Amino acid sequence: MVQKLKGTRDILPKESEVWQYIESKAKEIFENYGYKEIRVPVIENLELFQRGVGEATDVVQKEMYCFEDRGGRKVALRPEGTAGVVRAYIENGLSSEPSPLKLWYHMPMYRYENVQKGRQREFNQLGAELFGTESYMADVETIEMVEQLFQSLNIKDIELNINSIGCTECRKKYIEALKEYIRPNLESYCETCKTRFEKNPMRILDCKEEKCKELNKNAPKILDYLCEECKMHFENVKNMLDKLEIEYKIDPNIVRGLDYYTKTVFEFVSKLDGLTVLGGGRYDGLVEELGGAKTPAIGFASGMERLIDVFKNNNPDLKLEKNMHIFVAYIGEEANIYATKLVKNLRQQGIYAEKDIMGRSIKAQFKYADKKKANYVITIGDNEIETKTATIKNLQTGEEKQISIGDGPLTTIDFA
Repeated sequence: MVQKLKGTRDILPKESEVWQYIESKAKEIFENYGYKEIRVPVIENLELFQRGVGEATDVVQKEMYCFEDRGGRKVALRPEGTAGVVRAYIENGLSSEPSPLKLWYHMPMYRYENVQKGRQREFNQLGAELFGTESYMADVETIEMVEQLFQSLNIKDIELNINSIGCTECRKKYIEALKEYIRPNLESYCETCKTRFEKNPMRILDCKEEKCKELNKNAPKILDYLCEECKMHFENVKNMLDKLEIEYKIDPNIVRGLDYYTKTVFEFVSKLDGLTVLGGGRYDGLVEELGGAKTPAIGFASGMERLIDVFKNNNPDLKLEKNMHIFVAYIGEEANIYATKLVKNLRQQGIYAEKDIMGRSIKAQFKYADKKKANYVITIGDNEIETKTATIKNLQTGEEKQISIGDGPLTTIDFA
């Protein structure tokens, strides 16, 4: 038997109900904030991610699925959503739309990494991007929207951590100070951190190895190196979050794993295991880096698999399965035709209805309706066709009553 590839998973019907629930909540909230959905290709030019995500990042160096196609082009399966959305923004002239332009997406991503809980090689991201304003209010509104999403999903065991990683000028001074701090003990760091030292030293602060975390305890803080503009931007973000009564913690070790981030960065972290559920931040230079006009922007993304785990932990008793509302049983061929028309009529009214399509006996039909947890059963036979009335039975209470099954539509009132 051919089996699924390592790092991929099948989302079966019962689980897909949870996915659909979260997607519908996200869509409703995003649209209330003025976001429109965008869908971009799963395959892009490799250069997009090298330039957009960062040549020195783990994503580009170690995790991307990249290959040469039959035309000799170097291409890659998208490892994240922002770069592709920015390319679409530039290529399709979306900068001519009224600012700020707000886009959201829900798309599969691909990274070749070690498979573990919450990490797959094919995974899904729910994300949003906002283009066209450098105001701190865009940062606040983005965070506020995410908080509302978590509230709508009844996810309470989560906390917001924020930081500022400044602009390119701030970071030049900070990186020099950070390297000076790390250099004397560089040999004591893990191999990954050693490789990051020259190309991406700030990522050393994000290392999960215990020995590296211990070594980083007294490292200089980026907040002490912010220029006046970046400092004021971050103060305004904090002040407005305070006024909106949105709780947060300042975490100077949040640097995010992708090179395009600037100024405000944030993560929503699970209180249960300390793992990040959603992360994002500003990327004011990315549009220009990819060939567009200078355009400030901010965005975020959440891995759906991780979000679903947290959602289930916070909502252990939530039932999302949609039971069959009514099953129409029948006896005889003429009743089969009548029942088929009746079920069609019910479905056209938006009612979840079924009838037997396997040639079962009447006893087996009732057994099937019971297994499918139908709310009601109507039985159609010759007498019901002649009198245009039938008995409807509530399978939960056992109550029965007579209803009309005439030529007009059978409404929910008839079997409420």
